[in-house]
Amino acid sequence: MFISAILSALGLGVLVYLLFTLAVYALPFFVAVTVGMYVYSADAGLVAAIVSAFFAGAITLVAGQIAFATIRSVPVRFAIGAVYAAPAGIAGYHAIKGLSEIGGAGETSTLVFGWIGAIVVGATAWARIASLAGPDEEAPQTAIATTGRRATNDG
Repeated sequence: MFISAILSALGLGVLVYLLFTLAVYALPFFVAVTVGMYVYSADAGLVAAIVSAFFAGAITLVAGQIAFATIRSVPVRFAIGAVYAAPAGIAGYHAIKGLSEIGGAGETSTLVFGWIGAIVVGATAWARIASLAGPDEEAPQTAIATTGRRATNDG
């Protein structure tokens, strides 16, 4: 009984870790599945659908990272982050709501847990897309900029 409780907690921890790790890829995955299904329904074949889905997802991820890294406008970066965080938040809502339903929580509790999961997973995806873009490069602050004159070792 004790071992099963520990293994259940570890399994739940692994699922939540995977959810947070893969949340940033929700939009590229959605684009890849959509493109793959479209290509497959156009009778192009299974291999063409898989290859086009892979490239569509990769292009979506790389284009978002490049756009987030190069564009300095705060509203545009906010919009790019929101485009990547919204599908991750939706996925987080449904994942946490499903896990809480499996755990036997009541209807109100599952909705509350789902919304908390959506916010946390969306924020995590936002932070990850921002970190994948790299740090902002700003000019280093010097003594001239802060005091108006060059600092010396004499005092």
